Amino acid sequence: MSSAPTCAQVLMHLLREYQVEKVFGIPGVHTIELYRGLPGSHLIHITPRHEQGAAFMADGYARASGKPGVCFLITGPGLTNAATAMAQAYSDSIPMLVISAVNRREDLGMGRGRLHELPRQSDASRGFCIWQHSLTQAEQLPEVMAKAFQLLQSSRPGPVHIEIPIDLFPAPMPGQLVDYRAAAAAMPPGANSTAITTATHWLQNAQSPVILLGGGAQSAGEAATQIAEKVAAPVFLSLAAKGVVDERHPLCGGANLSFDCVRKRVENADVVLAVGTELSETDRNLVRDDYAFSGKLIRIDIDAAQLVCNANPDLAICADAAESLQQLNAVLPRRDGDAKEQSEQEVAKILQDCRKEWWSGSEERFPWVEALRESLPDNGILVTDSTQLAYNTNHALPLYHPRSHITCTTGYGTLGFALPAAIGAKLSSERDVVALIGDGGLMFTLGELAVAVEQQLPLPILVWNNAGYGEIRDFMDAAEVPQEGVNLRTPDFVALAKAFGAKGCRIDQPGQLAEAVNAAFSQKTPTLIEISAPSGAEQMEE
Repeated sequence: MSSAPTCAQVLMHLLREYQVEKVFGIPGVHTIELYRGLPGSHLIHITPRHEQGAAFMADGYARASGKPGVCFLITGPGLTNAATAMAQAYSDSIPMLVISAVNRREDLGMGRGRLHELPRQSDASRGFCIWQHSLTQAEQLPEVMAKAFQLLQSSRPGPVHIEIPIDLFPAPMPGQLVDYRAAAAAMPPGANSTAITTATHWLQNAQSPVILLGGGAQSAGEAATQIAEKVAAPVFLSLAAKGVVDERHPLCGGANLSFDCVRKRVENADVVLAVGTELSETDRNLVRDDYAFSGKLIRIDIDAAQLVCNANPDLAICADAAESLQQLNAVLPRRDGDAKEQSEQEVAKILQDCRKEWWSGSEERFPWVEALRESLPDNGILVTDSTQLAYNTNHALPLYHPRSHITCTTGYGTLGFALPAAIGAKLSSERDVVALIGDGGLMFTLGELAVAVEQQLPLPILVWNNAGYGEIRDFMDAAEVPQEGVNLRTPDFVALAKAFGAKGCRIDQPGQLAEAVNAAFSQKTPTLIEISAPSGAEQMEE
């Protein structure tokens, strides 16, 4: 390039320098000059059908890959349409970079009624971003991008929002594109040596230790498994941590923190090692009462504020989860004797007892959970929405690898997440992906099926059709509240899928699921598999 690059061109170039490969966005009149910088950047642009879908796709992309998902949004409605998805990512600590336009600098705060004008747009996003910045000079862009990626890669992640006035996109930048480089990422912080010594002493002398892992431990599974084996400690996972430790491991008690038998074991432990977890009610699948720890509590988290969230620790370690557990594992001796075998037997008994605590209606869904486990490859990714069957898979469907469980049933708990998030996950990975969503949730983001067709994704989309908001219906029944607003007229989903250019089929027996999913994996287009949920069909007829 002989002439000076524009701000938009430098932005695209820097995204590639920071190893971004795909971006999700819908062009608008305010981002025309932004998109002028896209050709020649080697970025792949994915066009969703709604900005909420763009941010959900970026979320799924980030969860499956561990790299930031990136969105391009227009001023005003582009940002507010994406707000719910950004808030879900904020709640679940998912790295997401949102680049939005904002009106020209001379119009900001003037109330002139400009197109897409949102007074104090930056204020709107601050509530669900870890950092928000409004660019005022084009020359600031490299520094702002460096700060954004340091936050996304080297601290507790979440959405970062950078808004750029539309008059800055075509602004010339100094030098040439080759002059702009990514800043070096910070090395992850390790734990203080004194803290590691104390934790080692407590764990090696514990008689009944327990390990709790949260979503912040995604990269710490191997070290956590080795520590569990050394000290003969059962491992329990938050919903965000499913798969971080292989749930086939005999010391892994799964994501069952909501059940009384697990609560009793954790509360009676003499040492609890809690890593990367908020210890929140959504970790426990909406069980509100906090754990009452009777023994010593060690907490490890990259975010200092989280170290005292929901439970005060006896030892607080503000550091990277993987680095800290690797340090701990390197010095922790292996316990002698038959303690490990006893703990394995204890975990097996706890898993049996968990099933006895299942809520009403679960037994009839267990065959579907088992069929789904048989259908999902060992390293497959399950993406779930807030729907009846997903609340069962949260606990009863074991996963074997990190970044295998992508769900909105934690944290913010929105609807419509699973379809676009599964698209993002599949676009980030060669691993097989299965989406599970309810009929009500699917209607939130059904239009994104067109994106999966365009991208020729072999994506099975399981639609749990119970003719309404079944989970809320169950809660209404339990509270003896009349069913209002929860019974829906559902469309012919198979016909809709075919109208989009996708495949579609309908099943009503668990034994049919594996064949349908395997057939979907062999296609060059998504397949919508409608499941007639138990009791759902009767309500549809009514």
